[in-house]
Amino acid sequence: MIIVSLPDYIHLYNNTIVIILIFFLAHWFLSLFFQTFYLHRYASHKMYSTGKYRERVFHFLTFFFQGSSFLNPRAYAIMHREHHAYSDTEKDPHSPHFFTDVFQMMWRTAQSYKLYEKRLKEPEAQFAGNIPEWRLIDYWGSTYYSRFIFMAGYTAFYIVFATHWWLFLLLPIHFIMGPIHGAIVNWCGHKYGYANFENGDKSKNTTPFDFLMLGELFQNNHHKRPNSANFGVKWFEIDPVYPIMKVLHWTRIIKLRKAYL
Repeated sequence: MIIVSLPDYIHLYNNTIVIILIFFLAHWFLSLFFQTFYLHRYASHKMYSTGKYRERVFHFLTFFFQGSSFLNPRAYAIMHREHHAYSDTEKDPHSPHFFTDVFQMMWRTAQSYKLYEKRLKEPEAQFAGNIPEWRLIDYWGSTYYSRFIFMAGYTAFYIVFATHWWLFLLLPIHFIMGPIHGAIVNWCGHKYGYANFENGDKSKNTTPFDFLMLGELFQNNHHKRPNSANFGVKWFEIDPVYPIMKVLHWTRIIKLRKAYL
């Protein structure tokens, strides 16, 4: 019989929590980073240019880190361009001002997304084109097989390292990480906070310190300057992704638009 002393038990307990939290936070921020860096700032807005090889690397990393909630870059970009053109009107694919709760908004968003992902609907000409596509990854990443493989991987990690039942409550967040990020940004970014600019819509800067969502909740700033790589405007509005983009620009991995250096 193995007897575990109280100090050893406490040490083991703390270690498992740390391991799970590191895994959770790594997935949260890496998934979110590639959503904002690649899907949002590149696929949708072309805030920077890069070579085809590097584009494929970013494309694959987006698929890998989003995992079971991989978002097709073409469908994402089309919907995001629609969002800017019709912000907070009835034609906006995800304005929170036409729904009673965030779940209804995301259900409507998912329906529109599926139409573009499956190519069952063609976008208006102004929203099409100049979007990165990798048919193999885009197809495979959207299949149930791919999503279940990632979900099984997350679950296996928790089975090995999560020694306490309540840690498993984090698993569903891993499964739908991308839509959760989208729900937070689209709902909160157009309902709560302050505005630096009058944009003709209801976009808000939800918080002056946006580290949790990597700058995505500076929605009012972004709708005013949709092609600016820096989502912060005032001195205290820090966009954590912009310095990374500057470093990638200096090392010639990407090339930022000259006007927004």
